[in-house]
Amino acid sequence: MHINKRIEELQEELIRSTQELVSIKSVQEKAQAGMPFGPGVAQALTKTLAIAAGLGFKTVNMDGYIGYAEYGEGEDYVAVLAHLDVVPEGDGWNYPPYGAELHDGKIFGRGTMDDKAPLVAALYGLKALKDLNIMLTKKVRVIFGTNEESGGQDIKYYLQREKSPLSGFTPDGHYPIIYAEKGIVIFEVVKKLCFAGQSEIHIVSIEGGHRANMVPDYCEAAITAVDPKLVVLSAAEFAARTGIKLETEIKGDLVIVKCAGFAAHGSLPALGKNAVMYMLRYLAGLPVGEGDLASLLKFFDTYVGLETDGKSFGVALEDRESGKLSFNVGIIHVTEEKFSMVLNLRYPVTFTCEDMMVPFYKKIKDTGLEIENMIHQKPLFFPADHPLLKTLQKVYTAQTGEEATLLAIGGGTYAKTMPNIVAFGPIFPGEPDLDHQANEYIKIEHLLLNAKIYAHAIYELAR
Repeated sequence: MHINKRIEELQEELIRSTQELVSIKSVQEKAQAGMPFGPGVAQALTKTLAIAAGLGFKTVNMDGYIGYAEYGEGEDYVAVLAHLDVVPEGDGWNYPPYGAELHDGKIFGRGTMDDKAPLVAALYGLKALKDLNIMLTKKVRVIFGTNEESGGQDIKYYLQREKSPLSGFTPDGHYPIIYAEKGIVIFEVVKKLCFAGQSEIHIVSIEGGHRANMVPDYCEAAITAVDPKLVVLSAAEFAARTGIKLETEIKGDLVIVKCAGFAAHGSLPALGKNAVMYMLRYLAGLPVGEGDLASLLKFFDTYVGLETDGKSFGVALEDRESGKLSFNVGIIHVTEEKFSMVLNLRYPVTFTCEDMMVPFYKKIKDTGLEIENMIHQKPLFFPADHPLLKTLQKVYTAQTGEEATLLAIGGGTYAKTMPNIVAFGPIFPGEPDLDHQANEYIKIEHLLLNAKIYAHAIYELAR
């Protein structure tokens, strides 16, 4: 059985197919007839199905929502779950983001790592098994998702019509194997504000952050004051004391206070400096009276402050498998009439959402705050001795010569959307994570190695 040799023989086709997919701008757009996620995504799905058919696989297009290539017979199947949609390209590229150009042994372009090249690697891995007439006892599907980046409607559509796989993996994370992914909750805490009466300083507005799952790097407050110099001096003193960049600008009768923090992903808030929470700490120390907003500023500064584990809030959960809960204040929007803050909490895998939310509700009970727009994604967790993990560990070690350790993350991969799936690659240890970044690329040597790993993983799971 010479699986790796066959994949090496397919290298040029593998590269060409990857380039064909990366050259398609498959960003979600307005739905059209038969194109639920827009024409770009539909074009990518059509092209992938054509590539798969050309490789000799049975293909199915499920009404433009999702598709798959299939090999083998039987009712039960093993799945490789990958996605064709990409995030917008953004700025700062050295090469055209949809040029799929080759430079220095790398293919550059949006989707090279997330998730088109890994998808093609899996397809060609399965092609090698087919070409070598290797017998499998289970059917294999390579599933082509189309809505991973923008809502997951593709998998909902699929699971309403098809049964779940027996086992499988998604090339949508890091090697060796991600066996634990924290539960993720995003929600808004809101309160209507009553006018507090006159005070030395009045807060007109507070604005900061753009996304719940990012540590905000900027926050701005608009303030009126009997003595604007008091605000300017206090901001300078706060900046000198804390080392946080806090600047002021006088615009008419308003003093604009600007706070600069440091961005980080919401799954790792301790790596950032939360501009919103630094701003609230500054504002809570000002003479702003005794109204609703003053109470809320003191509440959040006292019970959240600069912490990122929820300890003072009473929601600090921790387990051996996935570590501490993470608590991120992602967005704040305050007017004279309403307070709104968007939170992103990620809880350890051996706990439930209720374990976190019961004490959360208890803490806000007397504040008048209400929770709205909650989104919950359950944790993913496989025991360390699970057969799927053991199989993938064996394959990874055999193909790389490296120990196949198990990873726990605070983020969420495509594996969370479908039962019996774990994230397995494509990013190798020590390599940069360029997902969603400018100048995204995949090394050709890693494209080939991924194909070899995925071919052997499919064989071991389906034999």
